[in-house]
Amino acid sequence: MIGVAPAGTGVAPVAGSEDLDRALDGRLAEALTALGATGKVGEVTKLPALGAVTATVIAAVGLGESPSAEDVRRAAGAAVRSLAGTARVAVALPTASAADVENVALGALLGAYSFDTYRTGDDHKAPVQEIRLVAAASEEAAVERARILADSVKLVRDLVNTPPSHLAPEGLAAEAARVAADTGLTIEVLDEKALAEGGYGGITGVGQGSVNPPRLVRLAHTHPEASRTLVLVGKGITFDSGGLSLKPSEAMDWMKSDMGGAGAVLGALAAIARLGVKANVVGYMAIAENMPSGTAQRPSDVLRIYGGKTVEVLNTDAEGRLVLADAIVRAGEDSPDLLVDIATLTGAQLVALGTRTTGVMANDDDVRAKVVAAADRAGEPSWGMPLPPELRKGLDSTVADIANISGDRWGGMLVAGTFLREFVPNGVRWAHLDIAGPAFNKAEPYGYTPKGGTGAAARTLVQIAEDLAEGVL
Repeated sequence: MIGVAPAGTGVAPVAGSEDLDRALDGRLAEALTALGATGKVGEVTKLPALGAVTATVIAAVGLGESPSAEDVRRAAGAAVRSLAGTARVAVALPTASAADVENVALGALLGAYSFDTYRTGDDHKAPVQEIRLVAAASEEAAVERARILADSVKLVRDLVNTPPSHLAPEGLAAEAARVAADTGLTIEVLDEKALAEGGYGGITGVGQGSVNPPRLVRLAHTHPEASRTLVLVGKGITFDSGGLSLKPSEAMDWMKSDMGGAGAVLGALAAIARLGVKANVVGYMAIAENMPSGTAQRPSDVLRIYGGKTVEVLNTDAEGRLVLADAIVRAGEDSPDLLVDIATLTGAQLVALGTRTTGVMANDDDVRAKVVAAADRAGEPSWGMPLPPELRKGLDSTVADIANISGDRWGGMLVAGTFLREFVPNGVRWAHLDIAGPAFNKAEPYGYTPKGGTGAAARTLVQIAEDLAEGVL
């Protein structure tokens, strides 16, 4: 695999393709141009090697005129995806620095992902099994970092893609325990009895309609040189039917992805531990299954959140904010320097920002800006959103401290953020990431992103941890 850039009416090979061009008597650009290559980012053009090199097929991927780090990652991923069915691939994209090596390796590794756990036939092409990166041996550290990040994202993708029949709350907690054992994280799991006795009314209330009881998982990474603490809180609804406020069927078939926030927390903690980030990082996974039944919570029920605040449940499909509220309050006991929650929280996020851009809200303008910047460096699109104070009035309840939805239909993503802000401990810097759209790709694959679970925001959370450790955030 090589890279090309636009040149005149065709393309020109970029650094890394010199040997191949010589083997083709300097006619590589001519051949690719004749095949219609334009060099735009992610465009893949294939041609037979015809014995010029040991490979049977040459794949040329467009990098654009001035490629960003994310352009390179997506190009590498698109090229590797296009080579599914090929056992081994050699990647010869530009690698002038350690950062280049990491970007190429990460994109290629993510592009090689495929979720085949439940396939029984051979009617699909297997992903590339072996990737050889043409780069200096001295850049092995960059390759290893890319491998750790890719493993983190793939873990989240696997969890999101797993059907709810095979991933109930107890199973997700068990997977967290497995990851903790593999990476040296400490773990605490509260079952339904401990949650009820501990006063976790949000998680208990959401989970009471299912035969699969809820869980709260606490993971922790500590570093002997750490001076700051980051707490991550993830929504882990393993399936969201909407409860008694039942979703329409067309909005329900991808609700196995509603645990994407908790998955991102788990994936990020695994990477943070393996990278040895010099910060203390705690992760909470608030896990439940939201189902309708004779024991399910009802619209107009009142729940008592951990810490004592009461919530009137006007819509049982606004359940993510209820489980997050418990975990956010509990997170205050870890004395965080920064608290970040992440959730597939609102359909309004898709309306406002589409399927690929995360909404970022915060109780501190500087925090919001720096979280957006961290996401950008990680290669995950995000956009800062406000929390207008006038939205709080819409959450007033006549019988409880706060209602879980507003009577006003507008600004639903911001209303949800406003609700969560009510549970953030005083004096704690906080950011909220709504990944409702980015967590699950219902469209065709693109770049290194497959159809289905994307692993959204896991890399952003790792970057946030690294920024906090370095005093940037």
